[in-house]
Amino acid sequence: MGELPNADVRLNEDFIREQEPLIVWLASAVVRGIESGKAVDGDAREALEALIKTYRTLESGLIYETRPANPYAAGIQEQIKLSIEQLRKRLAEETGMQTLRDADVLGALVFLQRLELQHSNGRRRGRAFFDFLRSYFPAESAVSVVP
Repeated sequence: MGELPNADVRLNEDFIREQEPLIVWLASAVVRGIESGKAVDGDAREALEALIKTYRTLESGLIYETRPANPYAAGIQEQIKLSIEQLRKRLAEETGMQTLRDADVLGALVFLQRLELQHSNGRRRGRAFFDFLRSYFPAESAVSVVP
């Protein structure tokens, strides 16, 4: 498979366990984004890559949004962004403060990117990653996200 993308983002078992609700939340957003059109795995890959670049710039203190030119990828990206904002709002209402860290979102996005690499069949119009997500992360997830 070669070197993992974003290898500097360390994802250990503890991170995945602690951030499982966030990962499930974002995976469900990817499923909704793919289902809303004729998107395929490559579109999801492009959307995740753009969001990862955006969150990397946030870490440096800059606010610069990377947008894919591909309209299907842009649609998935928009669905994920909307989902992140909904989660931020929900957590702020429940806890009275902002508890969703950008670094955790970045880690969850990198985890999903690595899942895409692992489960994609490499076909141009393939949907193996989508099928994997749909079977493990339902689009209408009733996930309880706890900070």
